[in-house]
Amino acid sequence: MRIVDLHAIRKAGERIRPFAHRTPVLTCAALNQMAGADLFFKCENFQKAGAFKFRGACNTVLSLPDGKAGRGVVTHSSGNHAAALSLAARLRSIPAHIVMPSNAPSVKIAAVKAYGGSVTFCEPTLESRETTALQIVEKTGAELVHPYNDLRIIAGQGTAVLELLEDVPDLDMVLVPVGGGGLLSGSVLAAKGLNPKLRVIGCEPKNADDAWRSKAAGRLIPAGNPKTIADGLRTSLGSLTFPIIRDHVDAVWLAEEEAIVQSMRLIFERMKIVVEPSSAVPLAALLAAENPETRRCGILLSGGNVDLSSWFNALISV
Repeated sequence: MRIVDLHAIRKAGERIRPFAHRTPVLTCAALNQMAGADLFFKCENFQKAGAFKFRGACNTVLSLPDGKAGRGVVTHSSGNHAAALSLAARLRSIPAHIVMPSNAPSVKIAAVKAYGGSVTFCEPTLESRETTALQIVEKTGAELVHPYNDLRIIAGQGTAVLELLEDVPDLDMVLVPVGGGGLLSGSVLAAKGLNPKLRVIGCEPKNADDAWRSKAAGRLIPAGNPKTIADGLRTSLGSLTFPIIRDHVDAVWLAEEEAIVQSMRLIFERMKIVVEPSSAVPLAALLAAENPETRRCGILLSGGNVDLSSWFNALISV
């Protein structure tokens, strides 16, 4: 794949349709009142492997020629992409080698192993993740599938907004979490391909604001090792995702840590669904915006893989 456009995203949608869930779009009157707008939540927390990442992973694995696929796939990921690629590889009966940082949530490590992925741990830095993954590529000949800096991944992730706009075509704005930028890149290409006037806003933690700083500066600024509860958004933009975000995304909004936690709680309590902190970032950013200028707003709930063991243990001990 040389480019990602609306045609490529539609082809990805056709490719993954037999395997991926078409996730529901939910609404909540209480959250509408708080936001002063009609909100439409695309619930990728109900996706296979618990997050939108299955879309890109499935598209990539299914697009591999048989010769390449037989040698397996390898990636580095804090969890959701790792689980998604492991599941996609299992569906095609090929090996999945997964490099995970040592501080990855235990629930995501368990998911990778349950889907059949072979886990190798590394230091929680981008350099360590990439170096370890390349060592496995050299040893096994497996296909490297980057968590977000891959055109096949970007096209697959764009299918979520494609579905959202098929279900709710008259939106004013779409809010999308941004870490490495795969979901935001695919989302903005799908959205602008269907409606060039539709505003697409990237949302990230203020403590991991590399997308905001990079877009403002017009050059790629790595995040380093940010400290945020939204573990899925700690990664930096990539060489493929940054130009798409720079040129097509209307703005990047930031969310404070306390606001992320509060928005996650609102979604739990008002919508009665489980989301991980990264999913709550767009709502947090919207509620903090001074003048969002939207009547109808789509929000990508990116995933629902939360480690609840400490919560349940606390309840049991009472």
